[in-house]
Amino acid sequence: MSINSATEILLIEDREEDVELTLRALKKHNLANSVKVVNDGEKALEFIFATGDYADREMNNLPKLILLDLKLPKVDGLEVLKQIRSDEITKLTPIVALTSSAEERDVIESYKLGINSYIVKPMNFESFINAVSEVGLYWLLLNQAPGIKSV
Repeated sequence: MSINSATEILLIEDREEDVELTLRALKKHNLANSVKVVNDGEKALEFIFATGDYADREMNNLPKLILLDLKLPKVDGLEVLKQIRSDEITKLTPIVALTSSAEERDVIESYKLGINSYIVKPMNFESFINAVSEVGLYWLLLNQAPGIKSV
């Protein structure tokens, strides 16, 4: 996929196993056609704000959904969330935390910063697949997001 192709889902995840499981779950319901994967918070911010390696990406071509791990290298997920929510162009983009952290402080801080949903990754394979599938179906097909430019 080229950088300027429509990205419906931005998956920000550093664990390759979780990337593979997430993509598998999305493919199960034909939701993985336009997924962009980045493996750290720094690359996520570059992609979202069309800087660095993604400077030639059109800034107004925002993903319809961001799946965000909180425990990321370089820039952690809470900082990524904070920067997305502080920008006028990106602040309404739906963001779902899909993380292994069940720590109450992470949940509270995520909601304070404007997360739309917080999901602790299920340890069971089938439960993980089902959770990701349901998230994708809800946020891409059922949810009506205000003020988000179509990609």
